[in-house]
Amino acid sequence: MRYLTLDVFTATPFGGNQLAVFPDASGIPEELLLPITREFNFSEVTFVYPAKDAAHTRTVRIFTPEKEMPFAGHPTIGTAAALALVEGALGGATQGTLTLDLKIGTVPVDVRVEGDGLAWAELSAAKMPEIGPSVPTLNTLAEILSLDAKDLVGGSLSPAAVSCGYPFLMVPLKSVDAVRRARVRVDLWEQTLKRSWAPEILVAARDAEHGEQAWHARMFAPGINVPEDPATGSAIAAFGGWLATKESKPDGEFAWTVRQGIEMGRPSLLEVRATKVGGAVTAVKVAGRAVLTGEGRLRLPAR
Repeated sequence: MRYLTLDVFTATPFGGNQLAVFPDASGIPEELLLPITREFNFSEVTFVYPAKDAAHTRTVRIFTPEKEMPFAGHPTIGTAAALALVEGALGGATQGTLTLDLKIGTVPVDVRVEGDGLAWAELSAAKMPEIGPSVPTLNTLAEILSLDAKDLVGGSLSPAAVSCGYPFLMVPLKSVDAVRRARVRVDLWEQTLKRSWAPEILVAARDAEHGEQAWHARMFAPGINVPEDPATGSAIAAFGGWLATKESKPDGEFAWTVRQGIEMGRPSLLEVRATKVGGAVTAVKVAGRAVLTGEGRLRLPAR
């Protein structure tokens, strides 16, 4: 079975978040989708099928080494880039919109080919920000993250559980240094967050070095066998949508850049923007680049 590999949320090979894409997975038995994902040992692998609706581009299923996901950002961006760069999904054009059917629903992705093996893509979140149930105290979260409670932001940016299709626990920190120092204590995480609505943790701090609207982030997901993720589009979608709810203006478009993966040696750059109308968030979009890094074939075991 033919597959492509890409690095997502970067324009530079060997940065960003790794992704394997099977552009035609129709011949892969259902029971092998998860073992194949574990074989790659990437945070996610996507399996692409013909769309059931002729008006859509493809059906895409997303797997982590632990389970199938209803929605994830870097696999959506990377799969759209792969289809545009290698599979001719734009019909010879250099830019256009691909419509991908995910478990969560239909997700439009604007794609622009920028060079040989390089594309930019922007997804529109299928769901607007949903705020989940109450979260642990600042003191408890600080312990889980091996930080001091004074490293965490309180007030209007107190930690919150948020989802734009997949839930994450947002934990704003006061400094980039605190983000760098964060270490998840898995024993405490298992006691407090493992079975919660949002067990995956996004820590982030304003990053004045890169601009007024810049953030520096890390994402920890021990529950899905991803100790740390270099770039997490679904988390940043939720984060941007949540930040937009904190803006005092009831109408307008708000945009941020997020750097992630720095501590892992896989620097990633994510762009997120959100639109508000009448005080409500009406659109959340996440964008970034993806670069093609390889192509190969995976032998399936004899049946």
